Amino acid sequence: MKNLLITTALTAVLMASAASAEDVKIGVILGFTGPIESLTPGMGASGELAMKEVSDSGKFLGGSTVTPVRGDSTCVDAAAASAAAERLITSDNVSAIFGADCSGVTGAILQNVARPNGIVMISPSATSPALSDAEDDGLFFRTAPSDARQGQVLADVLKEKGVTSVALTYTNNDYGKGLAESIKTNAEAAGIKITIDSSHEDGKGDYSAEVGALAQAGGDVLIVAGYLDQGGKGIIQAALDSGAFETFVLPDGMVGDSLPASIGDGLNGSYGTIAGTDSEGAAMFNKMAEGAGIKIDAYVGESYDAAALIMLAMQAAGSSNSADFKSKVMDVANAPGEKILPGELGKALELLAEGKDIDYVGATNVELIGAGESAGSFREILVDGGKITTAKFR
Repeated sequence: MKNLLITTALTAVLMASAASAEDVKIGVILGFTGPIESLTPGMGASGELAMKEVSDSGKFLGGSTVTPVRGDSTCVDAAAASAAAERLITSDNVSAIFGADCSGVTGAILQNVARPNGIVMISPSATSPALSDAEDDGLFFRTAPSDARQGQVLADVLKEKGVTSVALTYTNNDYGKGLAESIKTNAEAAGIKITIDSSHEDGKGDYSAEVGALAQAGGDVLIVAGYLDQGGKGIIQAALDSGAFETFVLPDGMVGDSLPASIGDGLNGSYGTIAGTDSEGAAMFNKMAEGAGIKIDAYVGESYDAAALIMLAMQAAGSSNSADFKSKVMDVANAPGEKILPGELGKALELLAEGKDIDYVGATNVELIGAGESAGSFREILVDGGKITTAKFR
């Protein structure tokens, strides 16, 4: 009789546990088409790598699993991005959004969809300084540092290289405008002359007019604050074809292996900056990503970290409801607590289930400041031998 009672009680516990388990859906909104489409496959796969790690652990929210549901932000079409996010929330019933990627569509989704529906968003790559002050109801976070910081770092790089004058072109959207303003302010403060700052549109077939104006203004180098798969690439190619500039400075939206592959040897000697770190976590993530067949490219580490933070915050709250876990994102991202590196999400889930604190370090030395954005470390890159190489970390 005693054994029967024990068996019955155990069965009841297992049934209760099974009943509490759920399939948690997380939206993956990135520009799978558009001006950074060469980067988003790796970004999406990295976020989904974290989701698989959590599901496979069996330790998430009483044995719950995580299913990614993709949507296309296009990177540049705010209406299309908002529609994709609306579908994910109302039709697919996602509990949170990993994304978006580009700053303009991220802001549009936040205001038009996430806030009205009370859904948490964590972007791995939206860098516009304007997002730091956006009304977000405590729902928006980002694992990428603001371009306010990137402008400072880029100015330091230019100063160290002895650059005294630059021409500046930027993509005509929120990302480009914010980054250009940061670059201009910091460069001028460092004594570097901005000979011209002009916008360009993406998707054009001919950039000779834009390059003509940049060439007339002149400068030691040309800073191209654009996108590597569209307008930025077109500006560089037109500048090389006309002999207007030989060296290009590449902020984050221009950093990816597809650019030197497309431009060729003419890009050698160009340099730039992108979020990055040489931490232990970065090395661990790179090994994991390579084992999963994920190409190490821009914002893949930030993508793993963004997805991880969503799920760890859910675990800390004991709920996949955004209203419950939004207040836990900063808690799991920062000290105090046991440090958590890539590949240790199961361990983190276990600690949180025991009521213990964690300090998620992840692939990018995560430290969220202000309203919830990365404090930011940067990698200085150099294009050498047709490839993007690392010059140093800052």
